[in-house]
Amino acid sequence: MVLRTFGGSFGVTAVGLLLAFLYGGNTGLVVAAILIVLEISVSFDNAVVNATVLGELSAFWQKLFLTLGVLIAVFGMRLAFPLIIVGITAHLSPAEAVHLALEKGSVHEPGSYANLLHEAHPAIAAFGGMFLLMLFLGFIFEEREITWLSWLERPLARIGKLDQLSVVVASVLLLIAATQLAPEGKVVSVLMSGVLGMVTYILVNGLSGLLEEHEAAREEAEAEHDQAALTPQPAQVSRGRATGELALKTGKAAFFSFLYLEVLDASFSFDGVIGAFAITSDPIIIAIGLGVGAMYIRSLTVFLVRKGTLSDYVYLEHGALWAIGSLAVLLLLTIRYEIPEVVTGLIGVGFIAAALVSSIRRNRRLDGTPAGASSDRDPAPAAV
Repeated sequence: MVLRTFGGSFGVTAVGLLLAFLYGGNTGLVVAAILIVLEISVSFDNAVVNATVLGELSAFWQKLFLTLGVLIAVFGMRLAFPLIIVGITAHLSPAEAVHLALEKGSVHEPGSYANLLHEAHPAIAAFGGMFLLMLFLGFIFEEREITWLSWLERPLARIGKLDQLSVVVASVLLLIAATQLAPEGKVVSVLMSGVLGMVTYILVNGLSGLLEEHEAAREEAEAEHDQAALTPQPAQVSRGRATGELALKTGKAAFFSFLYLEVLDASFSFDGVIGAFAITSDPIIIAIGLGVGAMYIRSLTVFLVRKGTLSDYVYLEHGALWAIGSLAVLLLLTIRYEIPEVVTGLIGVGFIAAALVSSIRRNRRLDGTPAGASSDRDPAPAAV
C-alpha cells in the first residue's frame, strides 16, 4: 500500500533532487531538500482536508488528482503563478518576467523578482486567507453528529443557524484586515482580493454541493425503482462511502469537487510560495522543492482515503479544520507582519496531533479497552 501510493513521490523526489544538484550544485540540493520538508510540514492539514473530499470521488478522479492535479500544483502554482503575479505587478511580458526571475535578485532589492512578489503578498494573503476562512467558518457553524472541542463547537454550531453568518463574520474580518493591517496604498487591493477569495469559495463550493445533491437524488430515485440483484444494497453503499471504493460523485459534481480541491490547494500554497523566498530567491529551486513536497501531499491524501483513516480517527478532520482556521488568521496577519513558516507548520501539526490522540482515546473507550479512569479525563467527548 505504501509503496504503491508513495512510489511516484519517491521517484519524483529522486529526479527533483538530481535536477537541483545539476542546476545549483550542493547548495541547490540542500535548499531543495529543505523546501521539500517545509512544504510537507506546513501542508499536512491540507492533505487531511483534501481526503474528506477525495474520498467521495471515484478511482478515476483520484488518479486525475495525482496526475493533472500535480501538474497544476507544480507548474501552475509553484512556477507559473509567481511569474504571472510579478508580470501583472510590474507590467512585464511573460518573457521579461522569466528573465527577471532568472536574475535571482534578493527580496530586499527593489525591482527584483523576489521583491515584486513580496510586494504583492498582501493581496495574495487576502485571497488565500479569506478562502480558507470561509472553509473554516462553514465547518464550525454547522451542526454535526460528532464534535471534538464540544465546549466550543456546540455553541458555535447553535449560533451558526443564523443565515449567512459565515459571510458576515468573514466580511467583518476582511474589513478589519484591510483597514488595520494593509500597508498604505494597498487597502483597495486587499479588499478586492479578499472579496474575490470569498466569492470563489461560495461559487465553487456552492456548485459542488448543488450538483452533489442532484446526483444523490438521482441515485436514490434509481435505487427505489431498481430492485435487480446488481443494484447495490444500502449496506454495500454505506461500506463504499466509508472506504471510498464507491463513486459518490460523477460527472459535473465530481468535476466541481476536483476544481474545489485545486483552489483549496492553491490557497494553501500561497504562504509557502511567498515564504520560500526567505530561504532562496531562485525560482527554479523553489519550484523543484515545493513541487516535490506537493506531490507527497497528494500521495498522502490518497493514502488517507484508501486506508480509511478519517473513518477510523474521526477527530482528524476537526483538527485539520481548526488548523486551517489558524492558517487563515495567520495569512491575514502576514499582510502586515512577518510570520515564520515554522510557526504555521507547528500550529497545524499541533492541532492534528491533538486530534489524533483524542481519536485514539475515543476508539479505546468505544471498544471497551481497559484504560483505568482515562475516559473520565478524556477532553474529547464521543459522539453527541
